[in-house]
Amino acid sequence: MAAKLNKAIYIVAAKRTPFGSMGGTLRNQTPTDLGVIATIAALKQANLDPSLVDDIIFGNVSQTAKDTPYLARHVGIRSGMRLDTPALTVNRLCGAGFESIMQGAKNIAMGESEIVACGGAENMSMAPYALRDIRQGTKFPNDLTLEDSLWSALNDQYVKLPMALTAEKVGEQCGITREACDTYALRSQHLWQAAQDAGRFKEEITPVMIKDKKKGEYAFEMDEHPRGGKATIESLNKLPSMFKKNGLVTAGNASGISDGAGTIILASEEAVKKHNLTPLSRIVSYSAVGVDPTIMGYGPVPAVNNALKAAGLTMADLGQIEINEAFAAQYLACEKDLKINPEITNLDGGAVAMGHPTGASGSRIMGHLTYQLRANNIKYGVGSACCGGGQGIAIIIEKC
Repeated sequence: MAAKLNKAIYIVAAKRTPFGSMGGTLRNQTPTDLGVIATIAALKQANLDPSLVDDIIFGNVSQTAKDTPYLARHVGIRSGMRLDTPALTVNRLCGAGFESIMQGAKNIAMGESEIVACGGAENMSMAPYALRDIRQGTKFPNDLTLEDSLWSALNDQYVKLPMALTAEKVGEQCGITREACDTYALRSQHLWQAAQDAGRFKEEITPVMIKDKKKGEYAFEMDEHPRGGKATIESLNKLPSMFKKNGLVTAGNASGISDGAGTIILASEEAVKKHNLTPLSRIVSYSAVGVDPTIMGYGPVPAVNNALKAAGLTMADLGQIEINEAFAAQYLACEKDLKINPEITNLDGGAVAMGHPTGASGSRIMGHLTYQLRANNIKYGVGSACCGGGQGIAIIIEKC
């Protein structure tokens, strides 16, 4: 599936929370809490009355809090949107944040909406343990076992593989080495540090106010997972392979388990004029595609190619590329087969450094890409991710 938009649909605001590390500062903030913070900030950035929003669509992978089944609806209401504003929560796994933008763009293209709040939220730290098969009671004796719902979500039950082993397979197929994975992980950490020091995340990040018994109330304003400039190739090389003997994937070259949210506001050309909104970028085309689940990390290759074909563009037309770093091995396989110029890709680091709150990463990527196209006067860029279960998703945007 791929399409070029023949109607002008713009990103007019993009905000996200800082991403918290597993069990870190955001561990007690539900996905809804985080989504509300990002959405209110995006509405404020656009100087947009929330009552003008026609629809809200939010991505989420795991319903880790009590209110997460109501995610999009509760984010909308708590952000001040009308009670009659519809809400939809979507789940294309790691592409859920991207999917919210695609669905929002379709709504506007069909004339159903003029303004749509799109986003993604995830709190992986809140993932509970589950005790299955006891609702109807249990017989004696029965050795009941708790199931880690977070680990379950990271395993594809159809092919009986954790996501990391799919990265091992695609990396091996594409000739990726452990040395290359660690070198790339170091790049991600150091580029994040350079971007942080230069203030390149300031436009996109809105702080989360944290109440702490010892520290009092304070603003959490910076991504928590990165090692940044402290990362060294020696420390990365020392880490053991986690899933396969002499394998590629380690704790240092895989994306971090994280918490966070992001919101993108989409508007039609008519809404931009009517409400005096400022277009930041334009949605050009998008694609979602299935791939072999055992090499799910390969998804960005056909997704990016399909989005380019739909737009009538080539790889040479792209000035900046953001591909989610689920695993260094998986990213490098995509870089190789897409024949990507690494000098224009993930220039401020990615999920290996910042972490990957699964439902929110698409919102982060598309927001950051929007700001960087404008900052560097680049016409076209693409954001993409692989998705658990064997899918890829990609969105091409044009600077305004």
